[in-house]
Amino acid sequence: MLFLTILIGFGVMTSCKPKEKNNDVQLKFSTSIVTFDTVFTSIGSVTKRFTVKNTSKDEITTTIFLAGKNSYFSMNVDGEAGTYFKNVVIPKKDSIFVFVTVKINPKNENNPYLVTDSIVFITGKHVQDVKLLAYGQDARYIVADPKTGFKIIAGEHETVTWNKERPYVVYGWAAIDSLGTLEIEPGTKIYFHKNSGLWASPFSELNVNGTKDEPVLFRGDRLEAWYDNDFAQWNGIWINEGAEVTINNAIITNARTGVQLNPFVTEGGITVTVNSLVKIDNTIIKNTEKSGVWAMFLNLDMTNCVIANNGSCSLQLEGGKYKMKHLTVVNHFMQAERKVPACYVSNVVSAFNDEPWDVNAAFINCIITGRNEDEVIVNKKGNKSLEASFQNCLIRAKNDLKDYFKDCLRNEDPKFEAQDKLNFKLMPGSKAIGNGKTLSDVTLDILGIPRKNPPDIGAYEFQ
Repeated sequence: MLFLTILIGFGVMTSCKPKEKNNDVQLKFSTSIVTFDTVFTSIGSVTKRFTVKNTSKDEITTTIFLAGKNSYFSMNVDGEAGTYFKNVVIPKKDSIFVFVTVKINPKNENNPYLVTDSIVFITGKHVQDVKLLAYGQDARYIVADPKTGFKIIAGEHETVTWNKERPYVVYGWAAIDSLGTLEIEPGTKIYFHKNSGLWASPFSELNVNGTKDEPVLFRGDRLEAWYDNDFAQWNGIWINEGAEVTINNAIITNARTGVQLNPFVTEGGITVTVNSLVKIDNTIIKNTEKSGVWAMFLNLDMTNCVIANNGSCSLQLEGGKYKMKHLTVVNHFMQAERKVPACYVSNVVSAFNDEPWDVNAAFINCIITGRNEDEVIVNKKGNKSLEASFQNCLIRAKNDLKDYFKDCLRNEDPKFEAQDKLNFKLMPGSKAIGNGKTLSDVTLDILGIPRKNPPDIGAYEFQ
């Protein structure tokens, strides 16, 4: 009888033991990103909320906290304020509310343009988060749809103008739709968040209308001095086939790739049916993680441009037609070893499984130099045509490519004023002075200074 009583007692004890919570589940959120899309003109705050749902048949616990330190955001979980909440209980098939508040002083110029953070949820072995996004200064904000990754900024048959009244801040891809037009006026400043960019889709039109005194600026949205050495702050400008693009007097800096041209790829592969012309004049493209300009299959003309300090090629031209006049291409990238040349011309396209494609590239009055022994490589494969010419150029090259070089100066010091500061104006005694070929269609340099006869090689005319 005693043994039976013990068994019965043990049965009672085990039946009263609370059931363990099943935390091997993922939470469901009412949104993946909370966007505070109020543009403050004075100090203000906004509160938003989202729900966290337990879809399982069991009660669960989760730990919730703000990821960032000294965050602009604060939160309240089911009525309790704080930044860290441990073992928050969510009943089965039930939800809790999370309220998030952001407080912004838009007059504080130390604020980032885009204020970001995230709320992290740890449930068993699962780590999830909800992103937070707010506007830190008085600006115009272009925020992409989180599902598509882009926002149409100029729709079909629509012309949109951006001006210098307030800066533009882009989160995601700002896309010009087919048959849409974006005009950018002098002095406009456009800041891009990480993984963001400007996209000129097939058959769109982009006109960047900067001037010598008021260039258009494209750069990352982090303005602290430390970020000047972050060469992958944003994606860059992406241009597809059929797009009519003119970029004049612009500064494009600290992107992964400054300007990329390639056809839009569909499930059927690449199709280049219409190949319009992209023109870039009087523009500086610098401090890129990868190539300064990467062009594939399409047509590009560049005049009076500087391409400098690039982690890969400064100019990577694969298939297509290219006319390059009075460029200063200088690649002394120091952040990592660079095994590719400053200027690469090829009749196969590396990003498309070495797709063979005719290429025609003509360089006149260009400086092409850098740290490597060979800063010009012409790569010909297969039976597709490759026509390349370098005329009256100052080039750093180990070998004299006689099939391509004509009246060129090889391995001469261009003597720049302050190369370490990316100042590539010529100093007295530079071999680039007076050794160019007179071009009737290039009468001014990048600064609007008249070209002499004969002109200097490169983007800058010596004064």
